Amino acid sequence: MTDDIQRSIARLAPWFHNLHLPGGVQTLPQHFLGGDFPAFKWREIAPCIPEDLAGWRVLDVGCNAGFYSFELARRGASVLGIDVDEHYLAQARWACGQLGLEKQVEFRRMEVYELARNDERFDLVWFMGVFYHLRYPLLALDLLAERTRRLLMFQTLTMPGDSVFEDTQDCSIEDRRPLLESGWPRMAFIEHRLAGDPTNWWAANHAGVEAMLRSSGLRITARPGHEIYLCEPDAELAGRRSMYASQFEAATRVIRGGVGSS
Repeated sequence: MTDDIQRSIARLAPWFHNLHLPGGVQTLPQHFLGGDFPAFKWREIAPCIPEDLAGWRVLDVGCNAGFYSFELARRGASVLGIDVDEHYLAQARWACGQLGLEKQVEFRRMEVYELARNDERFDLVWFMGVFYHLRYPLLALDLLAERTRRLLMFQTLTMPGDSVFEDTQDCSIEDRRPLLESGWPRMAFIEHRLAGDPTNWWAANHAGVEAMLRSSGLRITARPGHEIYLCEPDAELAGRRSMYASQFEAATRVIRGGVGSS
């Protein structure tokens, strides 16, 4: 049986998630990121998530081979994992069978923007390692914030530093020097590559991450690890959405297939 599993792992290579399968078999024990990835990230995050997720509906965006989907399912959640890469989804579906979690976890090939086509809401949205790969990141964040009932776990590539500019309420058109301050919320646009990857489009600073989450109606409640933010919906912050409601509606109407005038 172990030999069969090893052959399947080789057939489904290359892997990015090191999954621990029955019999002590692992999919990528010597990970290029060092250590047992993403298990070492999960150990940072796990204490911030309820141990009992029975009755919770979870969305895992950019689920890859399903590591987080499986961990959340083990806590009792019903999980939908979405990804655009059929290679990773094939890994996830195979591993799901090996782990006996087919009744709790479903995987779909799906862009995050396609969530605009249905109104399903989720108790927990898992949005790690995806934001900076998106050409239209704020649209995705707004969609996910709107569909979050209880918690959203967010991680993104960031610029170095944790400084936050003291007052960003306004900036004079005549004096825009504050925009250059290290703690002013900003994102660097990556035209070509970062770490050799042409799908890395953005790197926000810490202040920018906080500001974007607030702007989407989310309140940060914890920082479980480097570049990781645990959030929950905040009704007062959500009121800010009215500023961009017409743009959001226009964009999502196109995604839903209604391209005519309102």
